[in-house]
Amino acid sequence: MSEKNEKIAEEMAGVPEAEEKKRGPVAGMTDAEESAGEVSGAEEEKSAEIEPEAPSGSEEGCGEAEASADDEAEETEDGEEAEQKASGKSGEKRGFFRKKKDKKDEQIEELTDKLKRQMAEFDNFRKRTDKEKTQMYDMGAKSIIEKMLPVVDNFERGLAAVPEESREDAFVTGMDKIYKQLMTELEAIGVKPIEAVGQEFDPEYHNAVMQVESGEYESGIVAQELQKGYLYKDSVVRHSMVAVVS
Repeated sequence: MSEKNEKIAEEMAGVPEAEEKKRGPVAGMTDAEESAGEVSGAEEEKSAEIEPEAPSGSEEGCGEAEASADDEAEETEDGEEAEQKASGKSGEKRGFFRKKKDKKDEQIEELTDKLKRQMAEFDNFRKRTDKEKTQMYDMGAKSIIEKMLPVVDNFERGLAAVPEESREDAFVTGMDKIYKQLMTELEAIGVKPIEAVGQEFDPEYHNAVMQVESGEYESGIVAQELQKGYLYKDSVVRHSMVAVVS
């Protein structure tokens, strides 16, 4: 080989050696970078030696658990407050409606009681009015009957005075029929004569005007009727005028 070729070969062999020197011990890393890496590695080793290993229940885990527990407690409190507010509102609404309902019930009871009282008053008024009408009617009827009784007495006296042989006369027969018709009508409205002769003297029905001796009746018995008495619906219109055995 010639000298020229040898020089070229030496130059080519020197190029990779120069590149290796430039790269340093680690490929693509300078000496400063290598030294900095060594320093950082040493510091990491020291920190690893100083800081103890965190157990399974580390402070970070405890902090996260406590934070989650606090969040859950806050959520629970917020939920309870919301429920209390909702229940308070619903209770207020219920109380409001209950008050309205109670007030309405009170008004209904008051009106019902008022209606019952008015119905009772009206019923009492109706009964009282009917009673007053009946009493007024009875008073009017008794007044008319009292005025008619003297007419009845005159009929009886006139018929009693007719001789026995004249009883078949047309006039006497006509008067007798009128008298019977009058008594029938009076009986239909509730007028009837009071029994006197042979009855024990009763001041409610009899008016004693004299005393007589009698062998037929005992003492205190009505022996003679001087004027007939009459009842109207069990009420005395006129007392019987009688003579009582002494």
